[in-house]
Amino acid sequence: MRAEVQKELEQPSSRQHIRRLFIIAYPVMLSHLGHIAVGVADSMMVGQLGALPLAAVSLANSIFVLALMFGIGISIGLTPLVAAADGQGQVGRITRLLKHSLLINIISGLLLFLLLMAVIPFLYALDQPAAVVELATPYLWVVGASLLPFMLFQGYKQLIEGLGHTRQAMVITLLANGVNVGLNYLLIFGKLGFPEMGLVGAGWATLFSRVFMAAMMAAYFYRSRLFAAYRNATKGFKKKIIRKLLSLGVPMGFQYVFEVGAFSGAAIMVGWIGAKALAAHQIALNLASVSYMIASGFAAAATVRVGNQLGQKNYASMQQAGFISFGIGLLIMLFFALSFIAGQHFFPSLYIDDEEVIEIAATLLVIAAFFQLSDGVQVVGLGTLRALEDVKVPTLITLIAYWVIGLPGGYLLAFHAGLGVQGIWWGLLCGLTVAAVFLSWRFWRLSNRYQR
Repeated sequence: MRAEVQKELEQPSSRQHIRRLFIIAYPVMLSHLGHIAVGVADSMMVGQLGALPLAAVSLANSIFVLALMFGIGISIGLTPLVAAADGQGQVGRITRLLKHSLLINIISGLLLFLLLMAVIPFLYALDQPAAVVELATPYLWVVGASLLPFMLFQGYKQLIEGLGHTRQAMVITLLANGVNVGLNYLLIFGKLGFPEMGLVGAGWATLFSRVFMAAMMAAYFYRSRLFAAYRNATKGFKKKIIRKLLSLGVPMGFQYVFEVGAFSGAAIMVGWIGAKALAAHQIALNLASVSYMIASGFAAAATVRVGNQLGQKNYASMQQAGFISFGIGLLIMLFFALSFIAGQHFFPSLYIDDEEVIEIAATLLVIAAFFQLSDGVQVVGLGTLRALEDVKVPTLITLIAYWVIGLPGGYLLAFHAGLGVQGIWWGLLCGLTVAAVFLSWRFWRLSNRYQR
């Protein structure tokens, strides 16, 4: 990789940037898609049990995803530091960063799991249907335990991707998805002599698949010659490195929580409307999450590319890489927007055969089509700013966009303007648009400063 980077020390062309971005991006996009595909597979297969279990998955995942995304944010703090160190040829620093990141990830995974368990008794206080909460509780216990192996997987994954090697995580994630789907079939429906566990079976399938992911990624790191130079870690831990990783990871974790938390808050509000509305919300959110994770994967590639150029002090190239990332992200989400409109009734029918749920989900997918564009811009904005180690202002932007504008706006539109579940989604669209505008402006401003 470094030999190819050296050829680009002079100002690379747009074609070179696009080529490098896609070489890095497509495995990351598929890998990120694989993470969300676990939830999609659970929802599709649990949906065959009826609207009530599907609503329970929606409630449980709306809580679980907050912990999951905060953990991802914590772990991603490693990537821009590795990308910059790789641009400068600092092998020893990369080794130390990995060691400290693994420690942080393991502790974070345990704390997030304990936090989830502490939240479970309060699910009834969210004014959700009692039957939904009863089904969601044991599922949340089991799927929550998957945070521990998942965070271990993330530690190795973020290092490897920061070095520009992205295909391996993709392959492992796709294999794990196969494990998850196969176990779903066996454990949800009780096939081939396995017990019929229903919704809880989907949770166990997720846990086992993430243990598989962690084991495979660790084995790849310690066996591949590509990473031999990064396995000789020094003894002990340094507070300075831990603080540096946390100074990036914690704000990024909150960025994810503020955005995903708005959608979780939306799920709770939808639950006040009814179980069928919540099931439809889960379907539409599942589909929107697919496009989001693909855009998020591309944003991760933008982080690597912009961070690498920053490490080389090639500031004009750094800005160019960022702007090209915005453009490609917008085109990717335009494709999904058109797909949602064209398949607004077809896609929900893959989850459930309840006509009322399908009709509600179809109206939500039309709204989701509009916010695909804003979603693509804002997630790439976070990725490019992450490469510049700018995390505090973007965190404030996401807080205001989703919790001051998006969620309150959705509440007013739903329950005061009489728009129901559609009003909640229109409010989310407003929040995403505000975030997109200010994050892209922030990157333009900061990248100009580097060239003065």
